[in-house]
Amino acid sequence: MSHPKTLLQLTGRSHAPATLKTATLLVIDTQEEYRSGVLKLPQVEPAVAEIAKLLDAARAMGTPIVHVKHLGIPDGVLDPRGPRGAHIPEVAPLPGELVIEKRLPNAFSGTDLHERLQALGRLDLIVCGFMTHSSISSTVRATKDYGYRCTMVNAACATRDLPTLDGQVISGAEMHRFEMIALADNFAAVVEQADSLLN
Repeated sequence: MSHPKTLLQLTGRSHAPATLKTATLLVIDTQEEYRSGVLKLPQVEPAVAEIAKLLDAARAMGTPIVHVKHLGIPDGVLDPRGPRGAHIPEVAPLPGELVIEKRLPNAFSGTDLHERLQALGRLDLIVCGFMTHSSISSTVRATKDYGYRCTMVNAACATRDLPTLDGQVISGAEMHRFEMIALADNFAAVVEQADSLLN
């Protein structure tokens, strides 16, 4: 039996990973809820370090950066008025960097993200942030509808442990792995670490 191919390969639509020189960096939901709140992610610290590396390199190159921030529930998850809704300091936007606020997992839904990306004029997006199975997945899948080419950095995304339908638990690491496999099938090129994109 031959080794399976991705749908991108089978349709001839696979693309090489982007580089920071030619792409826009899209940083999704890097908020304190995922570091210290009820949605704390098991792999949050290594992912934050990778995202910081991407941001540092993008800023040094003059690469466009778009931050997405989820407006959650007042006094609840991702509270937009409290500390858990704030950006993690190491990966927070700098003055002048674009911030898109969203209320749904898909960052295109109900926002002007597409128009702002069009104004930047770059077809390639490099995507990182939280959570892999939710806002990352929803947004990356939607990019295909708008004609963008996505590149994802595996180590710069993370998600949390989830309950399964049979009463068990799937670890955040496994959930992340499965979602990245699914996205690599038909929606994005995937690289392991930020270093692959810094040239």
